[in-house]
Amino acid sequence: MTSGALGRVETELPGLPEALRRVGEVILGDPAEAARSTIIALAERAGSSPATVTRFCRAFGFSGYAELRVALATETGRAAQAGWGAGVGHEIGPDDPLDSAIEVMAAADTRLIQDTAAQLDLDTVARVADAIVAAPRVLLVGVSTSGDVARMLEGRLRRIGVPGWSAGDAHVALAEAALLKEGDVAVGVSHRGRTREVMEALAEAGSHGALTVAVTSFPRSPLAELADLVLTTASRETTFRLGGLAAVHSQVFVLDAVYVAVAQRTYERTNEAFERTISAVESHRVERG
Repeated sequence: MTSGALGRVETELPGLPEALRRVGEVILGDPAEAARSTIIALAERAGSSPATVTRFCRAFGFSGYAELRVALATETGRAAQAGWGAGVGHEIGPDDPLDSAIEVMAAADTRLIQDTAAQLDLDTVARVADAIVAAPRVLLVGVSTSGDVARMLEGRLRRIGVPGWSAGDAHVALAEAALLKEGDVAVGVSHRGRTREVMEALAEAGSHGALTVAVTSFPRSPLAELADLVLTTASRETTFRLGGLAAVHSQVFVLDAVYVAVAQRTYERTNEAFERTISAVESHRVERG
């Protein structure tokens, strides 16, 4: 991972061991300073050792501290040039004017999408899209807000003629998963990757030979571990938008990337489907006055 480092660290920070968490907190507290620091200086500020900093780097996919410094310098420089820093990390108070609250939201969401795009594994997106194009059946599983996101992808896929179904009820999801077979695809959406209903459905689908895909912010979560392929999302919490709510835009972006890749691979069929479906609903549109 050479980009999207700050988003990954922020998302996974709560689940890290204490020593690694302290290193992450120092980096997030001042990423630009961390990019300029030696490994000894960073370790001292974190109350740890250079060996702990090295373990932290490897936990996030870097070969060592030098590679992490380059990623941090690149990311902080890009953010400063784009002006993403304004509002990021600020809390929204009960008496803040609405324009200030919207500025904080816009800054956080902009950074969230950039973090998501930076860390997205394009090879995995391509493999998922190829599998969906060839699949006789695609099952999408999610609960609560993640279920809403799964249903959005279901609608988009079915609009272009791809046989996709979503299931938010645990029993329905398990029953649908039990009917899958080799060549089918099951996608499970869960921010923390620990939602039992989603994990059980993906495990059931995999036991019948279906390709399983996890969409989660935590690549070392139980859901990610049982899936064949993993697409990681980012999460940037703001006041009133915590946990799964903070990851919704990122989940939509990742699944939209899959949808676009599928549409590219079925270009002629997709265009024909758009024409037919637009024509079918045209009579239900009110004419302009």
